[in-house]
Amino acid sequence: MKAPGHSNLSAEAREIRMVRYDEGRSRGEVDDVLAAEEPLEIRVEGRPLAVVMRTPGHDRELAAGFLLSEGVIKTAKDIFDITSCIEQGATGTGNAVDVALTHPDSFDFEKLTRHVFTSSSCGICSKASVDAVLKRRKPLHDEARVKASVLLALPQRLARKQDTFKSTGGLHACAIFDAAGKLLAAREDVGRHNALDKLLGWALLEKIAPLHGHIALLSGRASFEMMQKAHAGGIPIVAAISAPSSLAVEFARESGQTLVGFLRGRSMNAYAGAERITR
Repeated sequence: MKAPGHSNLSAEAREIRMVRYDEGRSRGEVDDVLAAEEPLEIRVEGRPLAVVMRTPGHDRELAAGFLLSEGVIKTAKDIFDITSCIEQGATGTGNAVDVALTHPDSFDFEKLTRHVFTSSSCGICSKASVDAVLKRRKPLHDEARVKASVLLALPQRLARKQDTFKSTGGLHACAIFDAAGKLLAAREDVGRHNALDKLLGWALLEKIAPLHGHIALLSGRASFEMMQKAHAGGIPIVAAISAPSSLAVEFARESGQTLVGFLRGRSMNAYAGAERITR
């Protein structure tokens, strides 16, 4: 993607030089803009817990949302402070964030390290995974209702907020809407899990979590992990522009969530919780 004149790039993008080819023939070097990707170490009480590859920006939200979705914290009250750790000589927002807990004595580091690295590695499958999550968090009983016409309008509203995607073509996006279709927040990231964690962290830090009665829109597919994260944030309705996985559907049906896939143009598929969708 050619991107001339991008002298004021955001932290989410990087400008590079590349060689362009048309019909097998080199056209010389041109400027291009790529989605930025850098590691972020998430620490709790000064101790490393996980490293995620993410698009820089909204790192405090990412850390808060990650800890919420992994069950390390349950509410914003569990967080005392979140600080960025910038090494000597480094620039930017830093490569680590440290989360201080309100009650650090309750933090079982050894137990949580094993849990976080197991569940975030995507090494989970089957009905046992659904049961394990729902033992930690109860199924949602949310009376939210949304019109089908509202859901169908959401992708276009999200697209208008995907500034970095427009210049790079390389980012996933997630957004939170209210039941009337009002966009409340959107985040982009090279990792779709990170984009949703950033939104969960935003809701926590803004003290509007859990997100009962809200809709999460995913620019890609809906996986088990994405449904699990949405459930941790109390989100009853999840819509994806692409396909869901079989385990995502199974989880949604067990967790009391509405799951919509292939939300494109004038059509969509409701795989779970269709009773929440009205005319």
